[in-house]
Amino acid sequence: MRRVCLTLPTHRACTGTITAIADEAAYGAREFGSEIHLLILDSSPAPVLSEHRKAVAALPASPGVTVHHLDEDEQRAFLREVLDRSGEASASASADRLLELMLPSRVSYGACTNRAFLIAQALGCTSVHRRDSDSRYQYVDGEPVFPLHQELTYLGQRAEDVRNSATRSKLPPGSGERRVAVAGGSFVGEMSVDVAEIRDQDPGTYDDLVGLSLPGGYPEIWRRHLIDASFRGAGAGTFDGDRTALAPISPTQVDMCNVGFDHEVYSRVPLPPARDTIGTDYFLLHLVHNARLPGLQHNRHIVNFHTQERRTDTGFLAYQVRFAKFLLATAYLNTVYARTTAAGDTLLDDEGHIRASVVAGFVRDSIDLDRTEVVRRLDVIDGAYRRLGGRYTRVADTIAERRPRLLDEARDDMADFAHLMDHWEALTRASAGTGPAVIR
Repeated sequence: MRRVCLTLPTHRACTGTITAIADEAAYGAREFGSEIHLLILDSSPAPVLSEHRKAVAALPASPGVTVHHLDEDEQRAFLREVLDRSGEASASASADRLLELMLPSRVSYGACTNRAFLIAQALGCTSVHRRDSDSRYQYVDGEPVFPLHQELTYLGQRAEDVRNSATRSKLPPGSGERRVAVAGGSFVGEMSVDVAEIRDQDPGTYDDLVGLSLPGGYPEIWRRHLIDASFRGAGAGTFDGDRTALAPISPTQVDMCNVGFDHEVYSRVPLPPARDTIGTDYFLLHLVHNARLPGLQHNRHIVNFHTQERRTDTGFLAYQVRFAKFLLATAYLNTVYARTTAAGDTLLDDEGHIRASVVAGFVRDSIDLDRTEVVRRLDVIDGAYRRLGGRYTRVADTIAERRPRLLDEARDDMADFAHLMDHWEALTRASAGTGPAVIR
């Protein structure tokens, strides 16, 4: 029986999402005969964690579905077990560093997904399917539209075998024998990055900020198009029937709340564990696209919304700083993406699997990027927030106060990523050897 991991990482209240994702898990087990491991990785404060425990306890038993709800103590115990088994704990300093990269004290979208990857390995799952706490499903005729349907239909299948079942296919020559490495859709509803207010208040400043997320070298007319399309997903449309495309998927067409990865990808390369930084968890989407691995893009888009916490002064400041850190991180990431694009399918070995050592080399080389560009970006960000004024002035002041630290962290995050990549395959092998019994 096929065994898959449907995961919900969270650090905030989301009892409604827990109930809804459990329904998706039940759907997958019922319709596909799969064994679904619903994995909730919970970093919420104690009162919220308690409410989540009650919500999980209230879930009805569902054939083929096993629910794992792990708080940070339980996740840490699992990670220590993996480190012990991998031999990476032989040097305590190295073990401590790896543990901090896997379970940092600060928010990390990549680290929480990396933990899901390792736990899925321990559970014997062949794929990981991620949802987020600030998203929900579309409904048609009173029924939810579950992305898991398309993910389980295509993910891990030989591309040539499923070519005719897709609405359209644009596979690169010679890739029909490769397995579908990623399946995903986008979102409808609010922008995935909370910058709509900036766009409405000052379109020019919005262009300056969002433009920093794009690689250089685009003609102005195409650059304008990319800025206009950024962070908007599938817009405001509604689901009106399945449409699928079998091809290497552009990272801009998939959202990380609506994605599934085959184990052959995440068992070799992790996500960047950057802290307090949005967007870096899209690394694998860039990688599988640039390696020209088959992907399945579908239109079972998830509904994105912004939580009330983000509207508070504290939540607003924290989010905008994370956005600024993302714009700094792209200076390094774009150098890596340029090299993986140039490498194309030479990133793959003879069996069609990503050569992790090559990717790690690109990441390590990026650490030596001339800081001039990163400093320029920080100047643009500071000036943009000051022009916006109002509560954005506090963001600019915070960025100015942290300036040396932000510049250091943008570089150090890549060094941390390279370090994690050096140890990742040992960790995934050790996870696979632990077995389900260690997942309490």
